[in-house]
Amino acid sequence: MVMSACEARLAGHPDRLRWNDRYAAGAAPAFVPHPLAVRALAEVGNLPAGDQYPGPRGLASPDGPVADLACGPSGTALLAAASGRHVTAVDVSEVALDLLAAEARRRGLAHLITLVHTDLSGWRPRPRSFAVVLCTGFWEAAVFPAAAAAVAPGGLLGWEAFTEQARRVRPGLDHRWCLADGEPASLLPPDFTVLDQSDLRGGQRRQMLARRAR
Repeated sequence: MVMSACEARLAGHPDRLRWNDRYAAGAAPAFVPHPLAVRALAEVGNLPAGDQYPGPRGLASPDGPVADLACGPSGTALLAAASGRHVTAVDVSEVALDLLAAEARRRGLAHLITLVHTDLSGWRPRPRSFAVVLCTGFWEAAVFPAAAAAVAPGGLLGWEAFTEQARRVRPGLDHRWCLADGEPASLLPPDFTVLDQSDLRGGQRRQMLARRAR
């Protein structure tokens, strides 16, 4: 397992401090993969064998790694690694990444996971380099173009985030962290096909899964 650290630049980053405090004070994470990640990995036919993860399998997909963005102590990264894919897990919180690293070592998956400690706004992956790109708890419009560009031909992009509707019940939620009407599908490059975009939890969250043309 490799950690790419940016600690000097992130030392006073408010998101780093906030999430570090939350993860350090919270209960041990369950490492449950996000349902959208389960669906995406099923779409590419890339789940561990067994009945725990039902769904379609074996559809054509490119070889290549998975990116898990704003990953936290991620069950998604562990699930993707258990399927045999290399995973790049990106988060601003080194506490979250340390928790993920420890669990990956316990499961014998550390060699398949690269940890990247950075703010996503400064993350610039190589274009068309990931078979699956997932982000299931974060939104910033400026981050989306680089994430979409990182999807390989034939690959999948899965996203879930708060909508503007969520601000009605969470007034402290910054509008920059909320999807506007039609987003994120409306921001996709033209060579993507939306497989599904739907609102969840009374419209407070929105989920999208899209595939890039080959």
